[in-house]
Amino acid sequence: MMAAESIWEWARRHPWRAVLGAIVLVVLGFAFSVVAQTPRLDRKWNEHLAVMPKVDERADGFSLDPVMDWAYDADGPVSKGSTTFDASYGDLKNVWFMVEPQPGGNYAAHTLVLIEFAGDRLVGLTVEARLEEGETYSALDGLFNKFELAFLWASSKELLTRRALFLKKEIYVYPLQLTEEQKLTFLKSVLGSTVAVETRPRFYNTLTSNCTNELAKAAGIGWHYSWVLTGYSPQRLFELKLIPGNDFDAVKEKAKLDPEIRSWNGLPSAEFDRALLAELRKRFGAD
Repeated sequence: MMAAESIWEWARRHPWRAVLGAIVLVVLGFAFSVVAQTPRLDRKWNEHLAVMPKVDERADGFSLDPVMDWAYDADGPVSKGSTTFDASYGDLKNVWFMVEPQPGGNYAAHTLVLIEFAGDRLVGLTVEARLEEGETYSALDGLFNKFELAFLWASSKELLTRRALFLKKEIYVYPLQLTEEQKLTFLKSVLGSTVAVETRPRFYNTLTSNCTNELAKAAGIGWHYSWVLTGYSPQRLFELKLIPGNDFDAVKEKAKLDPEIRSWNGLPSAEFDRALLAELRKRFGAD
């Protein structure tokens, strides 16, 4: 009782110190509650983010199962299929960087990669905040361990038509100028990250573990503000000469593909891959 009265008397004599102390305690309590949270794999996930594939790595290649292959129209999913993807490392051809600008400014975008193999085959990887049923994404919530991290693999048609047709977004697809060693190292790194997240879940973080900087880490590219302000990431890759060209605006114009993606929506996934790669080769001259 005496101790409580003494604290109260001190607070009355030093009101601003008492207010500051209370604020500090609240902040520390909130920080502790954030740090104390544990990422999990067993939540009731949004259906689109529910399944991360199993990765089977072998000496000469890998397989992914399941790989999402949903189909969309302008109103949403019309089928919710999946497939498997199996490839040899020796068939690895190119890595393509996709940018989906977000409304509200040039600074924000979702990014993902399409990985090309011989025979005009593509498989895509998107790193995302893994939302539970009823959740919506918030960059602010993403600072405070609100979402787990997901490495999701899908067909190029699933990833691109979802965004261009259903979400009605602009889509840009850029070639990445990488050595054969860089391509293979990047592929093995993202496969390893997929396995790691399935085994030891991690939290998504808007600043340190988002769709772009997880890819940059896998590629061994040093930190840059555009890994947080992700809408600027293609300019940064262009500055690093990882996106080829002499003028970024001209490259960006060639990279815009959402009208074509919408027009290919009726194609089966394999034919979609061929149409997409043919158009990219026509625009960028990639092999």
